[in-house]
Amino acid sequence: MKKIGLVGGTGPESTLMYYKELNSRIDKLTDGKAMPDLVIESVNFRRAWDYVASGEYEKAADYLAEKVKCLKTSGAEIISLTAATFHIVFNEIEAKSGVKLISIPKSVCFKAQAEGYKKVGLLGTIFTMEQDYMKKDLLNAGIEVIVPGKEDRELVAKRIFEELEMGIVKESTLKEFQTVISKMRDEDGIEAVILGCTELPLLLNSKNCPLPVLDSIDIHIEDLIAHIMD
Repeated sequence: MKKIGLVGGTGPESTLMYYKELNSRIDKLTDGKAMPDLVIESVNFRRAWDYVASGEYEKAADYLAEKVKCLKTSGAEIISLTAATFHIVFNEIEAKSGVKLISIPKSVCFKAQAEGYKKVGLLGTIFTMEQDYMKKDLLNAGIEVIVPGKEDRELVAKRIFEELEMGIVKESTLKEFQTVISKMRDEDGIEAVILGCTELPLLLNSKNCPLPVLDSIDIHIEDLIAHIMD
């Protein structure tokens, strides 16, 4: 079993989910005989987020690439980010660190293709919804990607940043998100919705969402496990 390295802290809630799920799922897969060797290099979330928010992408890539290098030095063989937003500098991180990472967008795209979806909705941070790093693999695969209208995008982004990133889950926010997804279903004809922020599963799941979900963290973890145990 390969040693896994995670760039964590972006934000802390999703890092906890990755740590817990990787351990518990591999333990189950091996009938209680093994858990993964795992190392986390946790970033200063505020610093990393401010770089992205201010458009200082070179600084963001430099900062995250150094974390990846630390993971490689520690012996990690499979390395990944734990947040979709920071895939905004994914290619730059790979180039600066010399390490091939397991991509969240690619994992989600493979799953969407396997499920046969032709049109999907995308929720996430404002960067994830408005830029193309989470969309391009899907578009190249012939899958149409719909994001909410401007006001709904701003609402979703605000709730993620002010609540979910802090581990705050509100029933009122769930209802708002259900309304946004239902609107995209009725007006745009989406067949499923991508939970494109790794904190969104704190709020939404297959039981309470108006449409099937493509849970990016669940999909990515399954992909990581396949690589770890290969």
